[in-house]
This record gives sequence, C-alpha cells and structure tokens, in this order.
Amino acid sequence: MNRKIKLIWDFRGPESLKTAEHHEIHLKEFIAIEKLNLDITGFSKINELHSIAYMVVEESNMIAVRDALKPHRGEIYEEN
Repeated sequence: MNRKIKLIWDFRGPESLKTAEHHEIHLKEFIAIEKLNLDITGFSKINELHSIAYMVVEESNMIAVRDALKPHRGEIYEEN
C-alpha cells in the first residue's frame, strides 16, 4: 500500500485564514487541470495569526506535485 503525504502551505498574519481558504481553491484547480486522482484538500486555522492549506497525495506522486506547487512542508498523512 502506498503511503499518503500531506503537503502543507503555511500562511501567517491577520488574514491568514482567508488566504489559506483561497489557496485551497487553487489546489483544487490544479487537481482538475492535471486530472489527478486526489480528493483530499482543505484549510484550517492554527491560531489567530497562522493558518494552513493542504493537499494529500500518494507518496509515488509527491515529488512531481511538490516540484510543481512548492509546498512549505509535508508530513505523513494518517486517516482517522
């Protein structure tokens, strides 16, 4: 089974949540344009001045997506 990687973009400042929410739109557009078999994206508020947008990819696709979209960091994704 292929592991899944959560690619993360960090946004900081008082408008970070709105920026992260908007960034998720672009992640979904990228998925549609590239016809990727991905369906996990999102955004969340860490605190008042830090929010993230994220996309979950198969480990086998991670390098190509990482190089195209330049996330700030990544971590192993574990489904709840």
